[in-house]
Amino acid sequence: MPSLADVSLGFRHAYLDYDRLTAQLRAWAETFPQLCRLQSIARTPERRDVWVLTIGPEPDRVRPAAWVDGNIHAGELCGSSVALGIAEDVLRLHVDGTTTLPAPIAARLREVLFYVCPRISPDGAEAVLRTGRIVRSVPRDPRLDRGTPRWRIGDVDGDGQVRAMRVVDPAGELVESRAVPGLLVERTLDDDGPFYKVYPEGVIEHFDGRTVPSPTFVVDNPIDLNRNFPWQWAPTHEQIGAGAFPTSEPESRGIAEFTTAHPEIIAWLNLHTFGGVLIRPPGHAPDSKMHQEDLAVFRQVEAWMTEHTGYPTVNGYEEFLYEPDKPLKGDMSEYAYNQRGAIGYVVELWDLFKRIGMTRPPKFVQYYDRVSRADVEKFAHWDAAENDGRSFPPWRPFDHPQLGRVDIGGVDPRVGMWNPPLHELANVCKTQSEVFQRVAALAPRLQIGRIDRRAIAGGVTRVDVRIENDGYLGSYGLPSAKQLDFNEPVYATATVERCTLVDPGAAHQVLGHLDGWGRGLHTGANLPAYPGTRGTTNAAYATYLVTGNGTLVVRAGSCRAGFVTARIEI
Repeated sequence: MPSLADVSLGFRHAYLDYDRLTAQLRAWAETFPQLCRLQSIARTPERRDVWVLTIGPEPDRVRPAAWVDGNIHAGELCGSSVALGIAEDVLRLHVDGTTTLPAPIAARLREVLFYVCPRISPDGAEAVLRTGRIVRSVPRDPRLDRGTPRWRIGDVDGDGQVRAMRVVDPAGELVESRAVPGLLVERTLDDDGPFYKVYPEGVIEHFDGRTVPSPTFVVDNPIDLNRNFPWQWAPTHEQIGAGAFPTSEPESRGIAEFTTAHPEIIAWLNLHTFGGVLIRPPGHAPDSKMHQEDLAVFRQVEAWMTEHTGYPTVNGYEEFLYEPDKPLKGDMSEYAYNQRGAIGYVVELWDLFKRIGMTRPPKFVQYYDRVSRADVEKFAHWDAAENDGRSFPPWRPFDHPQLGRVDIGGVDPRVGMWNPPLHELANVCKTQSEVFQRVAALAPRLQIGRIDRRAIAGGVTRVDVRIENDGYLGSYGLPSAKQLDFNEPVYATATVERCTLVDPGAAHQVLGHLDGWGRGLHTGANLPAYPGTRGTTNAAYATYLVTGNGTLVVRAGSCRAGFVTARIEI
């Protein structure tokens, strides 16, 4: 049988296009059919599949699962690589037992399913990889209000790439750096020009010959898939990029349909770039409003993230709102946490700010708007020294059909800015995988415990079956998830072979939720001044009365915690 190395297509050292990414997933599924299932959960308008790879022994058997996705935003290619890295590391654990994880964690992971969706936006990623054009999520524009002047991004000079265009303008907001020729930086009162405005390479629809519309971050493809999920969705006039209605897009709809059909998902990693930070819930309220037992679990995740990556962890509301008091709507990680009850969080990969030596501001999100001229120049020097100068290609003159004389070039953010340089990609994959596998190991784990048989009067045998959860989390997952309607309690169902239940109505018994042993961090549970732990809240008994000789088959579990079965000879 081929090894994992034999079928690797180099995603730890390159950003794969759609065909190569698909080939990697198929290679795993075909080489290790006993461990993998590959399925398409959506088909894009450009006829590309949104793939999900299921990994684990008996991949069709229901038990606690972890979900990881990447590349919901088209240019954030590193998310695909990290998702593939996690998939390969989990496969390696099953294929040859090789892992960097402690043995107890590895043992837990062997009972956890992984659902890996490495590229949510294959159309968008393909456009970015091929041409470098700016695409927020998807390269399509379904708007019907076509009369408004707007930018149409494209290759106007015929070189196959889409860059930036600079135009000399006395009211320009940018000026060329004195330290780095060609680099545009923020203008100050001390500067004497020339000054520039910068636009995406392309043309203006409905141009009147005078007025240039301002480009936005969604530009000519107005949908942001990470604003299209059902949790607190709001229309476009309230939330830019929202789409026509929740899950209006096939990519987000496919994810919502798949994850709704899989309530066993207890951990959810949503990979983005860039920044070098973990963003956790709640995204719509401060920590004081969060379920405090959930918060303790997230503190454990934070500790692992700090240890293995150096990334800080922030509350999405308190440190990552782009506008004060205006929470994001339709966000996928909030959907994962609030609607699906998962340990859902975002990681912004690639700690570019730390790399150029910026001091952390009061709120992490302020990094993005507090970049100074000196910081941009530091980045340009770093890019030249360590990234082969990819980020700042030279400007070239061009006669634009609408704007006249422009320069094209200047910025290519794909590798070095949006995503880490290729020589750092493998380490990003490794460290993120080390963290998320630990998070997945928090899953509940049901076991059949003690089985007692006792003969009573009249040829009746009483059978007591202890159902136990020896996982970190309860059978419900996060404590706040108990309230979700799909999060059913553990139940036991008995069938018989060659014997008879005295009370057939007792075949199905609801046992209730079973606690786990974990409590998260900083809860005061370790304080020895008041010793004491929970009672046996992690276990429950199913009791049956049986006549005759035969086999009692007891199946116990739930849609979220999975199922275990005992065959008991009577």
